[in-house]
Amino acid sequence: MSVDFPLHKTIINNSSIDPNKILPMQYKWARTHYKKGVANNWVPEEVNMQQDIETWRSRDKLSSSERRLILWNMGFFSTAESLTANNIVLAIYKHITNPECRQYLLRQAYEEAVHTDTFIYCCDTLGIDPDEVYNMYQRIPSIRQKDQFVIEMTKSVMDPNFTTVGKENIQKFVHDLVGYYVIMEGIFFYAGFVMMLSFLRRNKMVGIGEQFQFILRDESVHLAFGSDLINTIVDENPSIWTDEFTTDISQNIQKAVEYEYEYAKDCLPHGILGLNSESVKQYIKYIADRRLEKIRLEKLYDTPNPFPWMSEIMDLRKEKNFFETRVTEYQTGGVLQWG
Repeated sequence: MSVDFPLHKTIINNSSIDPNKILPMQYKWARTHYKKGVANNWVPEEVNMQQDIETWRSRDKLSSSERRLILWNMGFFSTAESLTANNIVLAIYKHITNPECRQYLLRQAYEEAVHTDTFIYCCDTLGIDPDEVYNMYQRIPSIRQKDQFVIEMTKSVMDPNFTTVGKENIQKFVHDLVGYYVIMEGIFFYAGFVMMLSFLRRNKMVGIGEQFQFILRDESVHLAFGSDLINTIVDENPSIWTDEFTTDISQNIQKAVEYEYEYAKDCLPHGILGLNSESVKQYIKYIADRRLEKIRLEKLYDTPNPFPWMSEIMDLRKEKNFFETRVTEYQTGGVLQWG
């Protein structure tokens, strides 16, 4: 086997690393993301859902289109969070033996569990039939299409016999990391985020809106870690970054944009909350360009952000202290860096 750098400098295929020895740290960015995750700590029970309960149970405070929008997003996110958790626990952790990266992956796995618990909490408090939410990925074609796309894109790392040894396998690993971090967490989540935060912006279903705001804050750190992980593997194995390989990645991101657009049309058959499927598609293209640039690829769309208010509403600056029921400022490390 040949590698581009000496073994002691690589984040994968490094037999000299003791995964139980975290000091001294080599990849300081992993530690930075871990500390940001800790600073962002939350649980769903911190969010008061009383106003949401009253709104959801009323006959006239939500339109049928608004109810549909909420259910479709809960249906997608409830299963997507499980998919991402499975990728971490069953695959990525196994192949990234660097201890500070593993520390972050354990933190992320905990956050995915919190996100899963959020949808349990929402179903319980609103009285929504969990079977209706958790089976939507089977019943709704646009949700199933997104899930299946990511499952197909990450099938290499889920193979118990997969190894990252050799150029072709390293390419497969990076390809799957792009599917998981860039596409699932970086693109497929974001139409849902803009939809659900549109409720919060209008002071409707504020509890669920705040839950999604918390989730979004976590996901921004997941995306940053995933981008740094991908870029580090490429830096340490530059021979994998061929024109053919990067073209394949860009084409997968284009497919993801189209799948997310199909999902947006399904969620928004009619314009509501200042949104329609075309404006959401423009936003997805804007997001996709940001993701491409994060992993050092050329933009595809050069589309402006149709929702500039997202930059403000996504910057969640305050939290409720669950035990003292008072509002306090977040730690500095928890301030969301948009993008």
